[in-house]
Amino acid sequence: QIQLVESGGGLVQAGGSLRLSCAASGSISGTNGMGWFRQAPGKERDFVAALRWDGLSTKYREVVRGRFIISRDNTKNTVYLQMNSLKPEDTAVYYCAADSRNFGSALSGNPLLYAYWGQGTQVTVSS
Repeated sequence: QIQLVESGGGLVQAGGSLRLSCAASGSISGTNGMGWFRQAPGKERDFVAALRWDGLSTKYREVVRGRFIISRDNTKNTVYLQMNSLKPEDTAVYYCAADSRNFGSALSGNPLLYAYWGQGTQVTVSS
């Protein structure tokens, strides 16, 4: 079992920044990495970014590339999502998820490949 706890969400004005954190505990060794997803009201859950635990591979949704940065601190089993130049359309509940496939797998934005999910943290960007 893997437990994930997100934090860092909140209300920010357009153009501002937030940093989300996802603390992982449990049997994370051997997993491939972590991902961030988001879900706006009435919409499907969308992939945002993913990172492999060795930090050598990252993947981003095109609309956030250049604004968001995913990183990790392996000593703390924590993954971060630094969000800059936020836009109102970034408003959503943000979830972190564990990619439970074997380490070394190609990163994916398919939520079905992420077996463990956090409870989500709300990000609201005002115009």
